[in-house]
This record gives sequence, structure tokens and C-alpha cells, in this order.
Amino acid sequence: MAEEAAQLVIPIIAPVRTFEDHVNAVLALAVFPDRRHMVTGSADKTLRLWDLNDGTVLKKMEGHRGLVRAVAVSQHRQLIASADNGEFIAWDRDTGESLTPPIKAHSTFIRSLDFSPDGTMLATGSSDHTTKLWNTETWKLQGNPINCSAEIYSVRFSPSGELLAIATNFDIQIWNTGTRERIANFKDHMGTAIYVGINLPLAWMPDGTRLLSGGCILDPTIRQWDLSTRQQAGDPWKGHDHEINAIAVNSDGTLVASASRDHHVRLWRLWDRKTIAIFQHSSWVRCVTFSADGKRILSGGIDNKISEWVVPEAALPDAKACILAISAMTRNACITGDLPTAEELLTREIDADANNYSSYANRSFVMARKHDWDHALHDAIKSVSIQPSLTGYISQGISFCGKKQVRNAIKAFDLASMFTNGDLKANHFLLLIKADQHEEAMLRVQELATACPNADVLACRIVEAYLCIQVGLNALDGARYDEAAGHFTAAVKNSAFSSKLAIHSKYEDFVVLFGWNLKSLWQTANQNRCLALLRVGRLGEALESHQYMMDMSDENTKASCLDWSTGKFSVMSLRLRSSPAFHTAFKQQCSALYAANGDAALRVMDYDKAIALYSAAIDLGVASDVIFAHRSEAMLEKKSWKDALLDAQKVTELNPSSYLGYKLKHAALLGSQLFGEAIEAFQIMFSKLDTAPEPEIRKLRLQYTSPPEAKEAIRKVIIAQLDDAPLRLLDTATGLLCDRDAQIKTFDDSIEYKELLLSTMKHAELRMELIKKVVETYFRCVMLSHRWEENEPLLHDIQNKVVYELKAVGGIVKLQSFCNIARDAGYHWAWMDTCCIDKQSNVELQQSLNSMFVWYHHSALTIVYLSDVPPSSKSGALAKSVWNKRGWTFQESLAPKVILFYQKDWTLYLNDCSPNHKDSVEIMQELAEATGIDREALITFRPGIRNARETLRWASTRITTRQEDIAYSLFGVFRVRLSVDYGEKKQHALGRLLQEIIAQSGDITALDWVGKSSEFNSCLPADITSYELSPCTLTPLPEDEMQISVSSLRNAVPVDLASKLYTLLSGLSAPRFAHSRLHLHCITFHVTEVRRSRTQDQQTYTTYEVKADGLHDLRITTEDKLPQFWPPRSTFKTFLLVRPWDRHLLELPESADDTESVEDHDSVGGFPGERERVDLDSHSRALRLIVRLGQKFSALLLAHQGGGEYKRIASDHDIIAQVRNVASVHTMMDSVKNLEIL
Repeated sequence: MAEEAAQLVIPIIAPVRTFEDHVNAVLALAVFPDRRHMVTGSADKTLRLWDLNDGTVLKKMEGHRGLVRAVAVSQHRQLIASADNGEFIAWDRDTGESLTPPIKAHSTFIRSLDFSPDGTMLATGSSDHTTKLWNTETWKLQGNPINCSAEIYSVRFSPSGELLAIATNFDIQIWNTGTRERIANFKDHMGTAIYVGINLPLAWMPDGTRLLSGGCILDPTIRQWDLSTRQQAGDPWKGHDHEINAIAVNSDGTLVASASRDHHVRLWRLWDRKTIAIFQHSSWVRCVTFSADGKRILSGGIDNKISEWVVPEAALPDAKACILAISAMTRNACITGDLPTAEELLTREIDADANNYSSYANRSFVMARKHDWDHALHDAIKSVSIQPSLTGYISQGISFCGKKQVRNAIKAFDLASMFTNGDLKANHFLLLIKADQHEEAMLRVQELATACPNADVLACRIVEAYLCIQVGLNALDGARYDEAAGHFTAAVKNSAFSSKLAIHSKYEDFVVLFGWNLKSLWQTANQNRCLALLRVGRLGEALESHQYMMDMSDENTKASCLDWSTGKFSVMSLRLRSSPAFHTAFKQQCSALYAANGDAALRVMDYDKAIALYSAAIDLGVASDVIFAHRSEAMLEKKSWKDALLDAQKVTELNPSSYLGYKLKHAALLGSQLFGEAIEAFQIMFSKLDTAPEPEIRKLRLQYTSPPEAKEAIRKVIIAQLDDAPLRLLDTATGLLCDRDAQIKTFDDSIEYKELLLSTMKHAELRMELIKKVVETYFRCVMLSHRWEENEPLLHDIQNKVVYELKAVGGIVKLQSFCNIARDAGYHWAWMDTCCIDKQSNVELQQSLNSMFVWYHHSALTIVYLSDVPPSSKSGALAKSVWNKRGWTFQESLAPKVILFYQKDWTLYLNDCSPNHKDSVEIMQELAEATGIDREALITFRPGIRNARETLRWASTRITTRQEDIAYSLFGVFRVRLSVDYGEKKQHALGRLLQEIIAQSGDITALDWVGKSSEFNSCLPADITSYELSPCTLTPLPEDEMQISVSSLRNAVPVDLASKLYTLLSGLSAPRFAHSRLHLHCITFHVTEVRRSRTQDQQTYTTYEVKADGLHDLRITTEDKLPQFWPPRSTFKTFLLVRPWDRHLLELPESADDTESVEDHDSVGGFPGERERVDLDSHSRALRLIVRLGQKFSALLLAHQGGGEYKRIASDHDIIAQVRNVASVHTMMDSVKNLEIL
């Protein structure tokens, strides 16, 4: 392959030896840590236990009924486990005998098994989709099976035993063996559920942080998986041509071996993933492992044998460079400071070989590193007792030093020198070990370098630099920062090392023994010099030192320094003793100083200085979100909105979960008038407060109103506001006609709404007054009152069109001018009756006609356009305008609170620029004289049914184009809501209106008219003009005369009769209408005589002399032809003169049953001419009623129609009648009737 050619790897075809005894393929193998035993499993259904020293078979192990597909060995308990088609057997290594019968573990064959590192559990993985854990004491199932939902190819415990990796044909799953929870999974090489092959091997790295997996025929690569990121680490390892059947990692974690169906075993270097050797089999290979010492590779396959291969010497760790004999894996653990792992590894070595003196000495070094001096000395003595050696006596010397036994330590080091065999390097190493005494040792090191010209000078300088750093660290701990800076500077100037000079591996023995971080001495010295200068307040020198460190660093060191500067890791103490991280990040401390000074400036409102100091902190590249937040606050105070926004954005990036960044962002956006973005920022801020884990932060939410609450409060006010506004309005800004939804959307998109929403959310309490004010101001509407002319624009003429863009002809000119004036006056909305109502919709038309008075009343302004009033007209021109005669303009003159009159050229009438012409005495007086409406009523008219007769008189002169409109235009004036039915004719429309007025108010003054009766009901006029004349006003009896009359009746009228009459009349109900029939309580007087008068004033009307029982004679003029009769001449038709009952005669207190305006107001009215009430006893009140009944009254003439109904006979003059004898109470009581009038 091209990759192999590039690496110049030549396959090795001859193994150093083979192990041959199986009669079928070797499918599995494993070696024991004792470096002597190996066990193999075969397709011949047997196992072999081998002696690795002489290659002989120690035991042939039989008992399986199927192919032995997997074997595993325990590292501590001399156990072997093997598996076949669903069963496994446990064996004893020393005897080769089975410990258990075949245990039926799975329903189908077991592909993989593995012992936990402590040997207490055995894991089995099967094609039945389950993995099971077995207790190796009882060989019983431990817990529930792990369901992997896919076929299982491999199971492997992590080095710690806490995790179990399971390879399936779908993915690689990582399970916690204690909780049985799946904590991660990786997709397999195919990324699908299809796997082509017989194995999917797994192998853990010795440190347990990564996992290796081998692929199938479709993807014959090795992949590395990172448990911390749960992602694939790096690119796949490519080299094999066929599926990979097995993977093994050496104990040092530096080499990987892989076996493949392509007949090759490949040896890979882990750190660069390169193939460094290829061992070629004669057939495909099924299994592979390293020997216990890592110097040999053992592999088995289809050729029925096991081949042993030598690991190239170049691939092995550089043992000669190191004085201490220690395995690479243990060495790495010591170098990285992972002392528990180092201790565990050495303990395993001792357990495997109790006479391993090197392992005891090495474990003594680890215990010394942990300051466990008793155990350190015990292991050192044990090592020397097994076999005296250089490392054994060195471990003794170090242990005695730790226990303060100086003499014994000197003796041990002296004995150690006897085992250097004259090796100068070993002697030098021993002398440098004795030099680890800081200040005193520095002189010894310098003397050593001078006295021994052939000594390793570099080593001396390394130790000297290390000692300088130690002394500097002591000074730093003692807060002697100047002194510390001097020591670190001396170390930096030492020529022994630089960032570009790698420390040779032979000096790693210092690290193993004492934990010295030799590889980062230069970096440590520079970083601590920066730190000491910073602590002493020499900020400029500290920054210069930092710059020097960065300038002199190579790329790798520079990256590491950047990490330190930005606080991504902290440099560990270089002391001999173990200590926690004590360095804070240099740049963070510089930044903190600048920030502290900036905070002080911010507190005294020196914003420019604060910004400058915060900027210096930020320029160091390590500023926290707090510094950006404080600079943003200062920027906000300076109204530097853009810069404040940038800092706020940075705060949200650095601390996404904090509310503060969004609060600042909101303020900056608000200052920039970017209201939509400000609302979004506020909403995010609010959500951050709601979900903050800290209770004190969540409490801040109480300072605000939530966005939904604020929106809902505003929406309710909008709905209430629009309830009294037209359904469609013209947007004066865009010229578009908008329905309700469009009006609300326009507001939602407006600056006013966004400002209001922001203001509302920023306070805990809903500020309803502000909300109402803003909503009312925005939705203020201008209404147009005008006389319809030719070519008025209708709804379809302007719908979905821009009014300002329409051709300026006919009524469009009026519409455009009106909208321009409304817009220029600062109003958003305008309404014109011709084009803002969908007259094709009966529902909308009815609602509009019934609501129009309310719309005009609640409008901010009503503009009256007088097209027939020329420009620059003088006073009096308004009175002549046809506008005063139109029916619909009647309510348009009464309803508005603010009104402006415009002349034909759209200039103000009389050039009156006051904001409200209703405040103009001159204009209102002219209008009152022209319309006959009281001037006070023009200014403060209150709609309702009280005093309806006077209102009808004002409206009696108005005319409309459509006859029904004479009634419809008065609905709002009287505050009644009735259906609209064009085509019902004027009399019916007016009749329904008058009927409603009488029914609601009980006021009979609406019956007081002269003229022609209506077809709707004879008691109602046929035309509103019948109300043009003022009603008959009868002078009330003065109070003194009332008292005299009452006194005269006291003896003439019995008390009980007076009281009965009063009770009878006070119990009468108000008039009511039903099906156009008026039910009216009356005091009736039977007509006894009707004679035509001899003198006739008019040809149309006839005057009659009329007599009635109990009344004085009277004359009636009517258009109707009455039959003449008198005694003894009789008639078949009965006539009555009636007095409609009026409850005001009772002199009761006024009730508040009629609200006469949109706003509340004081009740007015009562019996004509009276405002005072007199406190009376019941008898006096009854007598006063009788006196009033004796006064003149306006009567109705009724004609009996047969069947009990009556019909009013209309008159061209009021019929004034009076009772003859006021004391005839009996007669009066008998004449009270409830008449049904057609």
C-alpha cells in the first residue's frame, strides 16, 4: 500500500517461535502477568495452558461442547474463563482443572468475555443481545442482564472496572457497572446497523480515558474514542485490507497490535498512529496479545498455531536513558502525578511476583511522593532484603530523609554509590539527588559543576534552576514578592534551558522521584516571575515579562502560556511535596486590578476613566463578563449606545445563562430606539430571571411585569378603547383603510406600542393610567361631518388602495383633504361615513348606525366641512349652510366634545384657530339661532330619553334623503338601539323610535303634538314635523294658592276617598307598547255632545263644540270628520276625552332610572315649573293631587273602534280641558282606565 511504502515498513514473515498442539484454528488467547503462563482457545473445542519459558503445553483442558470462541484471565486470582455456544467454564490456572461445570449463560453463542480488574466479576456478551455479569465467588448472575438491543461482539472492562464497553453490530455502548446505566454510545464504523464480519474488537487505553475499536470488511480501520468528549478522537488508523479480528495495547500504553483477516498483525505507535512493524501469517489471524513485559507479540489464527514475534527494539521505551528501572506505564503515572494509579500498578507487579525488588523500590518512591514515610521505608527495606540495588538504597535514603533520620539517610546513599559500578552518569545522578535542599544545595551544585569537568553540566544547571524556582516559590508563599521576583528572574536567565530545548528523558528520573516538572521549568519560572511582579504592584514590568515569555516561546509553549494567561489551566507547584494549584491566571490578575480601579471610577461617576480602565483590562484578552458588563454600564451613562450594545452582547456570549447581559442589551437598544430588539432582549432577560438557580436572582423577577401580563393588560385597554370607535378607520399615515385587526396590528408595530410595552414590563405594578393614556392618544380618531354630495367615495372605491394616490376628483378631493388635515394635526386615524362602512353588510350597517353617536362623542375631534360656506366668510355664513338642515348632522352637532368648522377651501371658519369651536361663544350662538337648539345643549348635550319632547322639537326641522333616516339618525341621540330596515317607510321607522322612547321612559310628553296621526299608531305623529311647535305649557298653580285649595278640600273630600284615589293612581304602570298598540292609563271623560262650529277658520280642518261628562265645554279643530250628536240625537260611535296619567302629579322624589349621557350627570326634570319638594303627610299629598287634577290639562280625543280598542283623533291645536268639580272623587276614581290605542 502507498501508506506502507511511505513508512518503509517491510513485513516480517518468520516468527521467533511457534506454539503448536491445537488441531484446529486458534480463536482466542491470553497471557498472565507472571510472564510465564499463556492460555489459548480453539475451534477444536479445547483449551491449552502453555509455559512461555519453554513453549510446552502444561495442560490440555477439555469440557466444551462447541468452538472455544473466547478466553479471559484474571490478573490477581489465577482464574481462566472460556466460552462457546452459550456456555462458559471457569478454570484454575495452577491445576488446569475446571472450577465449574459448563454454565448455560446465553441462548446462543458467546462471542466475548472479560474479567473485571479486581477479578470479582466476569462479563459475558452474546448474540442474544444481552451482556451478563457473574460473581466469581459464587458464579451466580449478578444483577439483571444488560439489554443492548443488538448482537454483541465484544465486552471489555475499563482499567478502573467502573465502566464496561460493549461493541454491538449497531454501536459501541459504555455502561456504568454499578448503576447499570448507559452513559455513552458511539456509532460503529459503518454508522448503520449492518456489520459484515465475525468480530468487532475493543481495547481500553491503560489510563481508561480512551477506547480503541476495530472495523469490519467494509471499514477495516482502527478508531479511537474519547470518553470525555464522547466523540471520535482523530482520524481512523488505516492499513489493513480486511476485517480486524483483535486489538491489544501494551502495558505502557505506547504500542497497539491488531490482527486481521488479511494475514497480518500490525504494530502501531500510539502517539502518531503509524505502523512500525508488520508480522505476516500464512493465513488469517483471529487473536493477538502482548507478553507481560511488552517485548513480544503472540498471535493465533486459522493455521492452528500461535506465533511469537519480537517487538522491534526501536519501538521499546528508552531504558538506557533512565537510571531507574520502572515500566513505562508506571513512569507515566508518576510523571503526570497520578500517584494512586502508579501505586496500583506497582502493587499488581508485586502481587504477580513477590520477589520483584525493583517494584518494591519503585513503590517506595511513590509512597515518598505521597509523604507516607512509614510505608515508603517498609518497601525500601523489603527491596534491599530481596536484593540490594542502586534503586533500593536510593529509596532507603529518601525514606530516611523523610523521617528526619539523617545519619541513616547518608549511610543509605553511601551504600547506593557502591552499585553504580563506576558509571559516571549514575554517580552524578546520585549526587544531584542529595542536592535537593534548596539554598544550601545551590552551592553544592555549583561546586559539583566546577569540580567535575566531565559532569553533566546541563543537569547541574537544571537542578540549579529548579532550586531557584523552589526558593522563589517559598518567597511567593511568604508574600515576599520582590525577593520572589529576583529568584524567578535568576531561573529565567539560566542558560540550561529555554522553551525550545526539550528536557531529555534521562532527567525524567527526577520527576519520578520528586515530582519535578522539568519539562516546564522555563515556563514555570517565567509565569511565576510575572505573578510576583504583579503581586508587588510592578504592573508594567509584569506585562513586559509576560511579553518576553510570549516572544521567546515556541509554538507549543506559547499555546500553553496562552492557556495559563487566560486561565484555562493553572501551573502546579514544583515543590517536592504535593500541593494544590496556587497560581491564578496572570492576565486575569492584571485584568482584575484594572477592573477594580474601573469600579472605583464608576462609583464616583467618572465614566471616561472607568471606560479607559475597563478597556485596559479587556485588552489583556481575559476579561470576564462582569468587566464587559461594567463597561457597558459606563457606556450607557455616556449614551454611547452602540458601544454599550457591543459590550452587552459580549456579556451574553461569555455568560449565556445570566440575565445581566440581556438587561444591558435592552437598555442599549432602547437608547438606540431599536424598540423591537429591546423588547426581545427584555423577554430573554425575564426568562433568565425566571429560570435562574439562585433564589435571590429569581426574586428580581418581582421588580418587573412579565411580557404576557403586560401585553394582556395593554390589549384589554385597546379593546375597551375600540369599543367606542368605528369598525373601520383610515390610517392617516399610510392612507389605507383598516379594520379592527389591522388597527391593532398597526399599533403593535408602532414605536408607541413598543415604548409602552417596555415601560410596562419594567415596573412590578401595572401602570394602568399610563397604558390608558398612551392607548387613548394613539387611537384618537377624527370624524368628518359633512353634507353628502355627488360622487362621494364609497367603500369599494378605497378598499386596499392608498387614499393619497387616488385621482383627485369629486369626493376624493374632500377625503384626501380631510385625511391631510387629520394627519397634520397629529392624529393616526380618520373616519368618513361615505366610505368607512360596508353598507352591503347588514350586521355592520346596523352596528354602525346604532353606534354613530357614541363614535362622534368619543372622537378626539370632529371636523365639520361646510362646502357651501365660501372662504373668508363673515359671521352668519354658518347659519345659512345646508349642513344645519340635514338629518344626520343633527347628532353630529350634538355628540362631539371637540369640533372645528372648515369652509369650502378647508380653512377654519371665521379664522378661529382655537382648538375647539364649542368654546367659541360667537360660533355656538350662531349655531343655536340657526338650529333652534339651546346653546348649552350644543356644548354639553347628554344623550338619552329624558326631556325627549324638547329633543324631538330640535330634530323636527331636519330632512334626510332616505325617509327612514329621519328616525335612524336619532337612535344615538336617545340612546336606543333598534334594528335598521330600509324600506319600512318613515312612519313605521319613526313609530318604532317613539314607541321605544315612551316604553323606556314612561314620558308621555312625546304624545303632545299636533298634526296628522301615524299609521304605526294613532297616538304618534305621521311626521317628525308635528313636534316643531313647542308643547302646550300650562302655568302651574302657585304654592300659596295650592295651600288655599288644599285647605278648602279638607272638609269637602273625605280622607279615605282622597287616600284611595292617591293609592289607585300611584299604582298605575307606565305606558307600554306591544305590536304597535299603546296601552295607556288615563282618566277618561265620556263625550256627550259634538257639534260643528258655525264659524270655520280653515277649509281643511273642522272645528267642533264638544261636551264631556265632568269637563268644562271645549272646542276641537281636526282634519277628521266627526259625527255630530247631542241629546236626544245619539250616535253609534263612542268618543272619550282622556287625560294620560302622568306620575309627576304624585310629587314623588326623582328616580335615577334614566342615564341621559355617556358620562354620569345630575338628574334634572320633574313636574313643569317645579324644583322643590315639600314634606307632606299622606292626606295632604292626596289633597294636593286632587287640586292638580283640577287644573287645566292637555287632553286626547279618542274614538272607540269596537272590540275595546280606541283610536286617537288628531287635532291641529292642543286640546285644553279642565274638570268641572274637583271634589267629585268618586267619579274620578271610576273614570281611571287602561286603554288600548291603535
